[in-house]
Amino acid sequence: MSPEKPPRARGGAGGAAVVGQITRGTTNTNRLRRVDRWIARHPVLRRTDDPLVVDLGYGASGVTAFELEARLRRARPDVEVVGLEIDPARVARAEAQLVEVRAGRTPFAADAHVSFARGGFEVPLAAQPASRRPAVIRAFNVLRQYDEGDVAAAWARMAARLQPGGMLVEGTCDELGRVCTWIEVGADAAPRSLTLSLRLTGLDSPTIAAERLPKALIHRNVPGERVHAFLEALDAEWVRAVASAPFGAEQRWPTALQALADAGWPVQGRARWRLGEVTVPWATVAPR
Repeated sequence: MSPEKPPRARGGAGGAAVVGQITRGTTNTNRLRRVDRWIARHPVLRRTDDPLVVDLGYGASGVTAFELEARLRRARPDVEVVGLEIDPARVARAEAQLVEVRAGRTPFAADAHVSFARGGFEVPLAAQPASRRPAVIRAFNVLRQYDEGDVAAAWARMAARLQPGGMLVEGTCDELGRVCTWIEVGADAAPRSLTLSLRLTGLDSPTIAAERLPKALIHRNVPGERVHAFLEALDAEWVRAVASAPFGAEQRWPTALQALADAGWPVQGRARWRLGEVTVPWATVAPR
């Protein structure tokens, strides 16, 4: 169902319509650690004068919002995280969890700068001054349950709520957070890059990322498409780097990525290769 004409439920911030549809809401502790740590090191978070971050579609539990705040506050002690969900029952559950956090009965800091509200792609921030906009919106495992044709409209709606220079991080991961992919989208709603982040221990092939590509790309992993060519090239270099396997996947992965770079692929994020990450410009994988 299109984010432009979604089922609209009343009772959002200020009584406005909530834009979007309720998704499955699968939530696992530590599931989003890879993308959280990537955001924590991103210049957008470090340079903003107002480190307001939105966890959009956090799911059946507010734990991902608490984890996000805990990881980001190491880089920005003044970070604020607002968790948004369409389902009122999920908001109520997260607010009950927040009471436990405030009481010091959880592993999270009692003074965690976290709050929850009802909302969707319209990204309402009713509890904030009207002039405030988020520096970062993280929307993970949300658009995966929509149609590919819905993606651009959802990006545009969310990006319109960002600060100048802010970013939307939209992606997908498996249930344990061992296979993650995400797209960085600018405040102009234009995609900038694709990042793959894989658990290297026990990795058989980097093409496992194909199963968890964001909605904008998952149906494009076919011959003739750029993302298919990139994954094929990455897998080929992974196979050729087998000589590095005795030194561990942590050595094999950067060996494969360096070979990709030598072959002319614009692979980025060298400092994070050891973590099982690689980033490429959007033009490298953009649908034809």
